Amino acid sequence: MQRFLDVVEKVGNMVPHPVLIFVTLILMVMGLSHVLYLAGASVTFEAIVPDAAAKEAAGDSQGDGLDPRAYDLGTQVEYGVLDEKAYKIEQQTVSARSLLTTDGVRFMYVSLIPSFMGFTAVGLMIAAMVGAGVAEASGLVNTLIRKLVLLSPRWALIYILALVGILSSIAADAGYLVLIPLAGTAFLSVGRHPIAGLALAFAAVAGAFTVNMLIKPLDAVLVEFTNDAIALVDPEMSIGLASNLWFSIASVVLLTLIVAVVTERIIEPRLGSYQPDQAGDGGVGEKSGPLSADESQGLLFAGLVLVGVLGVLGLLTLPSGAPLRDPETDVLIGNSPFMNGLIAVIMVLFLATGAAYGYGAKTITSVTDIIKAMEKAMSGLGSLILLFLVLSQFIAYFNYTNMGTILALRLADLLKAANFPALLLLIGFIVVVSLIDLLITGAIAKWALFAPIFVPLLMALAVAPEAVLAAYRIADSPMNTITPLNAYFALVVGFAQRYDKSAGVGTVVSMMLPYVVIMYAVWTLLFTGWQLLGLPWGL
Repeated sequence: MQRFLDVVEKVGNMVPHPVLIFVTLILMVMGLSHVLYLAGASVTFEAIVPDAAAKEAAGDSQGDGLDPRAYDLGTQVEYGVLDEKAYKIEQQTVSARSLLTTDGVRFMYVSLIPSFMGFTAVGLMIAAMVGAGVAEASGLVNTLIRKLVLLSPRWALIYILALVGILSSIAADAGYLVLIPLAGTAFLSVGRHPIAGLALAFAAVAGAFTVNMLIKPLDAVLVEFTNDAIALVDPEMSIGLASNLWFSIASVVLLTLIVAVVTERIIEPRLGSYQPDQAGDGGVGEKSGPLSADESQGLLFAGLVLVGVLGVLGLLTLPSGAPLRDPETDVLIGNSPFMNGLIAVIMVLFLATGAAYGYGAKTITSVTDIIKAMEKAMSGLGSLILLFLVLSQFIAYFNYTNMGTILALRLADLLKAANFPALLLLIGFIVVVSLIDLLITGAIAKWALFAPIFVPLLMALAVAPEAVLAAYRIADSPMNTITPLNAYFALVVGFAQRYDKSAGVGTVVSMMLPYVVIMYAVWTLLFTGWQLLGLPWGL
């Protein structure tokens, strides 16, 4: 295995800069789209589409039936519908569209700025870094990690980080932006290889994104799409938000163990001991050891400010009719202003506690120091913003051509025609969706395509729709860690280069492959046993 991973890393690191990779992919998409257009490639299917009457009644100004505040096919940031009647089932025919026709050239010309501005990952990253930059520059991040290391047994640290990483999906993409770099710092502070910490956190955040111990915004959308597909077979039947809760909780426990064990048994031995002279810019060794009196005072100040911020947040969320509750349903968790703007809460928490810590620890002496910390954090994002500009164009062009939709549905047709027994069909479904996840990373985008096909098909074979949704959760997650189309893949490469200037795409892919293979294998075994034993999937 180690020799194979060495080859993967070597070959992967030989590829050109990610910007050049996506420019090349854009050229390939342009050529292939024209070939498919000339060949008349098309596919007819039943799809979940916005209901015009419902979206008009709901005041959907974007005309897509979705909450315009938080939807992006390019990332995992997908929150939900305006109301429960925003979708309907409709038969559609999708044909390949060429980027080299008059319409295609016109699309490429006018979509440059809209595609980039609609790439939600950019705004999330910048907002998070405003707060995280202050927390890091003041020393709060390092001090908190040292405190965690002092309070927790060495063996427990890896399990704590894995569990927190998986649960971070309740806050959408915050785990990518906050937990992954923190895990690298935590490993470095206890003398372990920091890139192993990055790998652990990336596997936990991205590889288990669709499951949690709590109900999260993504669940509302997936369940709604499932119910629309169920209506094709039984209009009187539906499932609830907690329909996969028991399976998700069991998955969280299992995946926490898998991520921790793979890190300890495979990734850390592969990386060996860390040599600080390997570090790139920003990867210098962190301070370690007991806390000083100033640092302890800084933590006290940060704790007091944290209580104050949480108190204000409570006033904005807890009372009935509070500003951050849904104005129509009064719910807090789900499709609400609070959940849709959670990145703002994270930004304020880091900014306020970082500044308070800095004043207490005497690492920040004026407001100017806070502003300089923000500027420093922003200055390091230039190369990533350039990559996001090119990546956003690639995703926009690829979606315009309809190649992903045609490929996904052709594979689905092949799977249906195989006439497998129900369990084998479910496993085949996991394989097909996981392959499509390399190209279409958005969980909502894929489920909108697959739910109307596989939910009715498997219900006809006496498979509960909850089981189909559980299978989809498995299929959609682990592959996120190795596809460059994950908007945060390049961010992880950048984090790795802080600790090893020679790290590249191959370094990350070779680290994440063991997680992908083992997570898929063991998670599918859990699913198979759950299905065979007839255990309840949720409430």
